[in-house]
Amino acid sequence: MSEALLSVQDLSVAFAQGGNQSIAVDHVSFDIAKGETVALVGESGSGKSVSALSVLKLLPYPAASHPSGKILFSGADLLAMNEKALRGVRGNKITMIFQEPMTSLNPLHTVEQQIVEVLQLHQGLRDAPARARTLELLNEVGIREPEKRLDAYPHQLSGGQRQRVMIAMSLANEPELLIADEPTTALDVTVQAQILQLLAELKSRKGMSMLFITHDLGIVRKIADRVCVMTKGKIVETGPTKEIFANPQHPYTRHLLAAEPKGKPPAADPGAKAVMTGKDMKVWFPIKRGFFRKTVDHVKAVDGIDVTVRAGQTLGVVGESGSGKTTLGLALARMISSTGTINFNGRDINQLSFSAMRPLRRELQIVFQDPFGSLSPRLSVSEIIEEGLKIHEPKLSADQRDDKVVAVLKEVGLDPETRHRYPHEFSGGQRQRVAIARAMVLNPRFVMLDEPTSALDMSVQAQVVDLLRNLQARHNLAYLFISHDLKVVRALANDVIVMRNGKVVEAGPSEQIFGNPQTDYTRALMAAAFKIETAPTGVVSE
Repeated sequence: MSEALLSVQDLSVAFAQGGNQSIAVDHVSFDIAKGETVALVGESGSGKSVSALSVLKLLPYPAASHPSGKILFSGADLLAMNEKALRGVRGNKITMIFQEPMTSLNPLHTVEQQIVEVLQLHQGLRDAPARARTLELLNEVGIREPEKRLDAYPHQLSGGQRQRVMIAMSLANEPELLIADEPTTALDVTVQAQILQLLAELKSRKGMSMLFITHDLGIVRKIADRVCVMTKGKIVETGPTKEIFANPQHPYTRHLLAAEPKGKPPAADPGAKAVMTGKDMKVWFPIKRGFFRKTVDHVKAVDGIDVTVRAGQTLGVVGESGSGKTTLGLALARMISSTGTINFNGRDINQLSFSAMRPLRRELQIVFQDPFGSLSPRLSVSEIIEEGLKIHEPKLSADQRDDKVVAVLKEVGLDPETRHRYPHEFSGGQRQRVAIARAMVLNPRFVMLDEPTSALDMSVQAQVVDLLRNLQARHNLAYLFISHDLKVVRALANDVIVMRNGKVVEAGPSEQIFGNPQTDYTRALMAAAFKIETAPTGVVSE
């Protein structure tokens, strides 16, 4: 290997908590050569992001400290640099892309303002030269018609477009090292494939090095030259990517490689009772313009869709962001208005008032994508789960409610003794189990699962899929499972509908959709999910 551009030597990171210190990174060492991509892989809490943030000293100092170690960049110790010297490195020689571009970009500034700010700060470019360089960067990262995007705000861009803007900002000063911290986790599979391809092309063209942080080993195989596997703050295995995948030595590495949702859904039963049926469902949002706010057109989020969800069965709804998946689910659960017929347990519910729907809410439950956002931080787990019981079973005593809370926590695999803790005291997977328990305590018939595993590590995803499968078998539940993660859908769904632009482009049994897709769009999704390197470009309009 050539001379190291970045050399992390015996690095430790500690965080002060009260009078104590907790070690997040424990004597970690790795090198990145010029032009090399090194992947730092591990599950949440392994210390990989903390290690990366230490490179640019972006941790919350003085709460964070470094009991040991050096971080050498071109021979200079970054940890020993003062703030003025570090400003010459940050955003100039070393740049960073974060996981969620929506929180990394300033919502009050346009795309042009945010990129120009980088150019002004580091290169002194202003006005016409800065604008020209901004357009050049947006072209370089594959933003179509960049002139039309200069005045756009982050919320007006798709997830893939926002991430491309972040990459453009990171490349503005032609850095020697790019740190990419989970840059594709929140993206659809096709957009993920495009971003990975873009990063690989830019790295090759510019000869820069990359530190790529992820929990998904499937991505690592496509982009990294070498892999460092982290757990509990330590690097437990390192080596060339091909060797790590072909012959993993450490049990944790083997665990990561095996961590993928497995098994098959229960056999499809066309004769099972239809719990939820939608006919010719439409959700159109008006586009209003002019002084009098006249309706000039509609956004057809759901446009004439038929669905049937049967008892003990799962209907998977797949498609990219903006395809209408979640809107369809919310319409079926009567959380938003729609036209058409919605039949629940033999009863047309689409014409029911809010008050008439209330008694049915216990039988129609939703588990959301982000459990941290959907669980109240001010309530304990016990209070969160029993909230529905207070509304739908008001005659229960406090002890009876507590008994039900204990029983459902056991059912979802959580220790009932933890029920008086708060959501922030649990891991992501545990919080999702709490969200599932909140739904299950009311004994529902139909559960809408909106991307319930997308924010979780691979091994935790597999555990949650197993839990959902067991709960379905035990209670004969009807699931509407919404996801862009086709591996999870394949493990759970009996039938699948593929959505694009508010319409169903393909529908059928899971085996047929995954084994023999009929449309180009479905084939593109499958290629992106199961063979990222063969995914066609241009599937998503960026």
